[in-house]
Amino acid sequence: MSSDLAGVWEVALSDGVHRIEFEHGTTTGKRVIYVDGKEVLRRDWMFKLVGKETFNVGKSDTKATINIDAVSGFAYEYTLEVDGKSLKKYMENRSKVTSTWVLNLDGTDCRVVLEKDTMDVWCNGQKIETAGEFVDDGTETHFTLGHHGCCVKAVSSGKRRDGIIHTLLVDGTEIAECTE
Repeated sequence: MSSDLAGVWEVALSDGVHRIEFEHGTTTGKRVIYVDGKEVLRRDWMFKLVGKETFNVGKSDTKATINIDAVSGFAYEYTLEVDGKSLKKYMENRSKVTSTWVLNLDGTDCRVVLEKDTMDVWCNGQKIETAGEFVDDGTETHFTLGHHGCCVKAVSSGKRRDGIIHTLLVDGTEIAECTE
Protein backbone atom coordinates (compact mmCIF):
# COMPACT_ATOMS: atom_id res chain seq x y z
CA MET A 1 0.00 0.00 0.00
CA SER A 2 1.21 3.49 -0.73
CA SER A 3 0.77 6.74 1.15
CA ASP A 4 -2.17 7.59 -1.14
CA LEU A 5 -4.62 5.59 1.03
CA ALA A 6 -7.77 7.74 1.10
CA GLY A 7 -10.46 5.47 2.52
CA VAL A 8 -11.03 2.12 4.24
CA TRP A 9 -14.42 0.49 4.74
CA GLU A 10 -15.64 -2.85 6.09
CA VAL A 11 -18.72 -4.36 4.45
CA ALA A 12 -20.53 -7.34 5.98
CA LEU A 13 -22.04 -9.62 3.32
CA SER A 14 -23.40 -13.16 3.65
CA ASP A 15 -20.06 -14.63 2.57
CA GLY A 16 -18.07 -12.64 5.13
CA VAL A 17 -16.84 -9.20 6.14
CA HIS A 18 -14.90 -7.59 3.28
CA ARG A 19 -12.30 -4.85 3.69
CA ILE A 20 -12.28 -2.22 0.92
CA GLU A 21 -9.30 0.12 0.59
CA PHE A 22 -9.09 3.03 -1.83
CA GLU A 23 -5.94 4.85 -2.90
CA HIS A 24 -6.30 8.24 -4.59
CA GLY A 25 -3.18 9.95 -5.88
CA THR A 26 -4.31 13.54 -6.26
CA THR A 27 -1.00 14.55 -7.89
CA THR A 28 -0.67 11.51 -10.18
CA GLY A 29 -4.37 10.93 -10.87
CA LYS A 30 -3.99 7.31 -9.70
CA ARG A 31 -6.99 5.36 -8.36
CA VAL A 32 -6.57 1.87 -6.90
CA ILE A 33 -9.20 -0.27 -5.16
CA TYR A 34 -8.36 -3.31 -3.05
CA VAL A 35 -10.92 -5.82 -1.76
CA ASP A 36 -9.57 -8.04 1.02
CA GLY A 37 -6.03 -6.98 0.09
CA LYS A 38 -6.41 -7.95 -3.59
CA GLU A 39 -6.25 -5.24 -6.24
CA VAL A 40 -9.53 -5.18 -8.20
CA LEU A 41 -9.22 -1.86 -10.07
CA ARG A 42 -6.35 0.43 -11.07
CA ARG A 43 -6.45 3.61 -13.12
CA ASP A 44 -3.35 5.72 -13.69
CA TRP A 45 -3.07 9.28 -14.95
CA MET A 46 -6.71 10.23 -14.46
CA PHE A 47 -6.91 13.96 -15.18
CA LYS A 48 -10.39 14.26 -13.69
CA LEU A 49 -9.86 13.91 -9.93
CA VAL A 50 -13.55 13.63 -9.02
CA GLY A 51 -16.05 11.01 -10.15
CA LYS A 52 -16.90 7.44 -9.22
CA GLU A 53 -15.45 3.96 -9.49
CA THR A 54 -17.66 0.87 -9.54
CA PHE A 55 -16.54 -2.68 -8.73
CA ASN A 56 -17.86 -5.95 -7.28
CA VAL A 57 -17.45 -7.35 -3.77
CA GLY A 58 -17.85 -10.91 -2.46
CA LYS A 59 -18.97 -14.20 -3.93
CA SER A 60 -22.34 -12.78 -4.97
CA ASP A 61 -20.61 -9.95 -6.91
CA THR A 62 -22.40 -7.24 -4.94
CA LYS A 63 -22.03 -3.90 -6.76
CA ALA A 64 -20.11 -1.21 -4.88
CA THR A 65 -19.24 2.35 -5.90
CA ILE A 66 -16.75 4.79 -4.42
CA ASN A 67 -17.78 8.41 -4.96
CA ILE A 68 -15.02 11.02 -5.09
CA ASP A 69 -16.21 14.57 -4.47
CA ALA A 70 -14.27 17.81 -4.11
CA VAL A 71 -14.97 19.48 -0.77
CA SER A 72 -12.80 22.61 -1.01
CA GLY A 73 -9.59 23.41 -2.82
CA PHE A 74 -7.62 20.19 -2.96
CA ALA A 75 -9.63 18.36 -0.27
CA TYR A 76 -11.74 15.38 -1.29
CA GLU A 77 -14.53 13.36 0.29
CA TYR A 78 -14.87 9.63 -0.37
CA THR A 79 -18.12 7.75 0.16
CA LEU A 80 -18.94 4.10 -0.43
CA GLU A 81 -22.25 2.90 -1.84
CA VAL A 82 -23.26 -0.76 -1.78
CA ASP A 83 -26.08 -1.95 -4.07
CA GLY A 84 -26.89 1.70 -4.86
CA LYS A 85 -27.32 2.73 -1.21
CA SER A 86 -24.99 4.54 1.17
CA LEU A 87 -23.03 2.08 3.31
CA LYS A 88 -25.05 3.12 6.39
CA LYS A 89 -28.42 2.60 4.61
CA TYR A 90 -27.21 -0.69 3.11
CA MET A 91 -26.18 -2.04 6.53
CA GLU A 92 -29.48 -0.89 8.11
CA ASN A 93 -31.43 -2.66 5.35
CA ARG A 94 -29.18 -5.72 5.58
CA SER A 95 -29.96 -6.12 9.27
CA LYS A 96 -33.64 -6.43 8.28
CA VAL A 97 -33.06 -9.14 5.64
CA THR A 98 -30.38 -11.20 7.43
CA SER A 99 -29.67 -12.62 10.87
CA THR A 100 -26.07 -13.17 11.99
CA TRP A 101 -24.61 -15.23 14.79
CA VAL A 102 -20.95 -15.49 15.80
CA LEU A 103 -19.90 -18.51 17.82
CA ASN A 104 -16.92 -20.74 18.56
CA LEU A 105 -17.27 -24.41 17.66
CA ASP A 106 -14.46 -26.82 18.57
CA GLY A 107 -11.95 -23.94 18.75
CA THR A 108 -13.01 -22.41 15.40
CA ASP A 109 -14.79 -19.05 15.14
CA CYS A 110 -17.92 -19.36 13.00
CA ARG A 111 -19.96 -16.53 11.47
CA VAL A 112 -23.38 -17.92 10.55
CA VAL A 113 -25.65 -15.77 8.36
CA LEU A 114 -29.28 -16.47 7.49
CA GLU A 115 -30.69 -14.72 4.42
CA LYS A 116 -34.32 -14.36 5.49
CA ASP A 117 -35.76 -13.95 1.99
CA THR A 118 -34.24 -17.19 0.60
CA MET A 119 -33.56 -19.01 3.92
CA ASP A 120 -30.02 -19.64 2.64
CA VAL A 121 -27.49 -20.25 5.42
CA TRP A 122 -23.82 -19.26 5.14
CA CYS A 123 -20.95 -20.13 7.47
CA ASN A 124 -17.56 -18.42 7.12
CA GLY A 125 -18.17 -17.59 3.46
CA GLN A 126 -19.55 -20.97 2.41
CA LYS A 127 -23.19 -21.62 1.56
CA ILE A 128 -24.40 -24.52 3.73
CA GLU A 129 -26.67 -27.33 2.57
CA THR A 130 -29.89 -27.21 4.59
CA ALA A 131 -33.13 -29.11 5.01
CA GLY A 132 -36.27 -27.14 5.85
CA GLU A 133 -39.43 -28.39 7.46
CA PHE A 134 -42.72 -26.97 8.66
CA VAL A 135 -43.46 -27.46 12.36
CA ASP A 136 -46.44 -26.50 14.55
CA ASP A 137 -45.19 -23.02 15.45
CA GLY A 138 -43.29 -22.08 12.23
CA THR A 139 -40.37 -23.56 10.29
CA GLU A 140 -37.06 -25.20 11.11
CA THR A 141 -34.02 -25.14 8.85
CA HIS A 142 -31.61 -27.94 9.76
CA PHE A 143 -27.89 -28.16 8.92
CA THR A 144 -24.64 -29.36 10.44
CA LEU A 145 -21.43 -27.52 11.32
CA GLY A 146 -18.66 -30.03 11.89
CA HIS A 147 -20.20 -32.66 14.17
CA HIS A 148 -22.82 -30.27 15.57
CA GLY A 149 -26.51 -30.40 14.73
CA CYS A 150 -27.83 -26.90 14.02
CA CYS A 151 -31.28 -25.49 13.43
CA VAL A 152 -32.68 -22.05 12.64
CA LYS A 153 -36.19 -21.80 14.06
CA ALA A 154 -38.51 -19.24 12.48
CA VAL A 155 -41.59 -18.42 14.57
CA SER A 156 -44.09 -15.58 14.47
CA SER A 157 -43.59 -12.93 17.12
CA GLY A 158 -47.35 -12.46 17.28
CA LYS A 159 -46.76 -8.75 16.58
CA ARG A 160 -47.03 -7.50 13.03
CA ARG A 161 -44.28 -4.91 13.54
CA ASP A 162 -41.75 -7.46 14.83
CA GLY A 163 -42.58 -10.08 12.20
CA ILE A 164 -40.82 -13.44 12.33
CA ILE A 165 -38.19 -14.21 14.96
CA HIS A 166 -35.23 -16.34 13.85
CA THR A 167 -33.31 -18.30 16.47
CA LEU A 168 -30.16 -20.40 15.99
CA LEU A 169 -29.86 -23.58 18.03
CA VAL A 170 -26.59 -25.55 18.12
CA ASP A 171 -26.89 -28.97 19.75
CA GLY A 172 -30.16 -27.69 21.27
CA THR A 173 -28.58 -24.57 22.84
CA GLU A 174 -29.78 -21.14 21.73
CA ILE A 175 -27.06 -18.80 20.37
CA ALA A 176 -27.47 -15.03 20.80
CA GLU A 177 -27.81 -13.06 17.55
CA CYS A 178 -25.19 -10.37 16.96
CA THR A 179 -25.56 -6.97 15.33
CA GLU A 180 -23.09 -5.95 12.65
